[in-house]
Amino acid sequence: MKPSAHLNVITGETGAGKSIMLGALGLLMGNRADTKVLWDENEKCITEGVFDIRAYSLKNFFKAEDLDYDDQTVLRREINPGGKSRAFINDTPVTVEVLKKLGSQLMDVHSQHETLQLGTQTFQLKLIDAYADNHSILDAYSTAWDNYMSAKKAYNTLSTQADALRQEADFVNFQLDELVKANFEVGEQERLESEVKIMEHAEDIKIRFNTTLDLLSRSEYAARQAMAEARGHLQAVAGYSQDYENLLARLQSIVIELDDVVKEIEHAEASIDFDPEHAITVKDRIDILYRLLKKHRTNSLEDLLKLQEELQQKANLTSNLDEALAEAKAAFDRATQNLETSANKLSQSRAKVFEPLCKEIIGLLKELGIPQAVLKIEHQRTAPTATGTDSIEILFSANKGIAPRALSQVASGGEFSRLMFCIKYVMAEKTEMPTLVLDEIDSGISGEIAIKLGKLMKSMAKNHQLITISHLPQIAAKADQHYYVYKNDSDVKTVSTIKQLNEAERVEEIAKMIGGDKPSKVAVENARELLVR
Repeated sequence: MKPSAHLNVITGETGAGKSIMLGALGLLMGNRADTKVLWDENEKCITEGVFDIRAYSLKNFFKAEDLDYDDQTVLRREINPGGKSRAFINDTPVTVEVLKKLGSQLMDVHSQHETLQLGTQTFQLKLIDAYADNHSILDAYSTAWDNYMSAKKAYNTLSTQADALRQEADFVNFQLDELVKANFEVGEQERLESEVKIMEHAEDIKIRFNTTLDLLSRSEYAARQAMAEARGHLQAVAGYSQDYENLLARLQSIVIELDDVVKEIEHAEASIDFDPEHAITVKDRIDILYRLLKKHRTNSLEDLLKLQEELQQKANLTSNLDEALAEAKAAFDRATQNLETSANKLSQSRAKVFEPLCKEIIGLLKELGIPQAVLKIEHQRTAPTATGTDSIEILFSANKGIAPRALSQVASGGEFSRLMFCIKYVMAEKTEMPTLVLDEIDSGISGEIAIKLGKLMKSMAKNHQLITISHLPQIAAKADQHYYVYKNDSDVKTVSTIKQLNEAERVEEIAKMIGGDKPSKVAVENARELLVR
């Protein structure tokens, strides 16, 4: 089934299976899956829909959800016999919640017994903002709100932090002074610990260095003298072969390296000169370090220096606290003023359309057979929220003498469904809307009113896709594509089938809707007349 981009009407006998299609659309919108929907309980059920989403500005949604964007997006839902379901967007697995987020922006399914969100503040503000064309004003307010919340958080955080900082200022400064006076440097712990070890074993180190020097260069049979004699023998034969020359070169390298090692050992040995005063200095220094490590429960000098840096930042903040608070308060005041200015502009823009919006919807309701309709908008200013400073309540009454009541308190029914349609009609003129699915919204009307409803649907569908389930011939006649749902009992199990009707089949179906299963010639002529009106 590939519906028209405009008005699609689905007809059929009661119980023929039209609700199955709504159930399938519900699955694509993330509704709860149930194994009862399975035609064959032993096979997987797959529901899939292809949507042209070019007009919906959804690229940011796809980016946020890490999904591949495609103008022709495919939503799929699979239910296995065990009852588990899987959801996909463009063949990428997603959670049902993500599918629901996207589905709600692509389809709006409304039935006679569903009020959708018409009674909510969010929906009513959306209606008013769409009618007032508040897109740019809303963007400006949203920016002002974000700046306000950011400045408020920064000021409150600093204020809270300031109280704590003032209370611990003396303690912070005491700890910081102690660390600053210690004046430790990066890497000093390793150097001090090494010095202590050397001083503790200075005599043994000096003896072993001297013994090593005797073996390498000082004694009569030292390695240096032996290697020099060996080098003389190799020099005598090096001219006989390139290999001998290579051996001589390698030995020469060893001699050079040995001389270098000897010099470094001599330097190290000479540097070991036990100095009692220096030893005391090193010991005192490392005692201070270990005491501070233990006091601050740190494991290394690096951790201690990091703590010192943090204490310094706190001390700096404390010393500049009044100035920082004043700056944060000034920024918060500016953000508050900008928010108030933006909120006033938004509120005024909304208030301007209350009367014309109500007037237009009442006019449409009268066309659809509710001549005594009353629609009012109650408005109060509130504290700022993410949607502005307006509290909106739309009040509705369909009958004379009945005081208008909040939409959330109005019982659903044919009149309410017509109100819902009129609101959708008005919104469709102002903004891009998802595919609108109407389930028997025409219940309780007939005659000329049904014709007017059909004309409104036809007009609305010029720029928005509509799919409506109807029992009225006047509505069916306005369809750009007419679908018929029927039961097929030819197999072992009854199957609900949907097919698109051609022109002749449409005449026949509409005639049956007028005159029953065996329509008269008059009914057939009436059907043809409806199709050309």
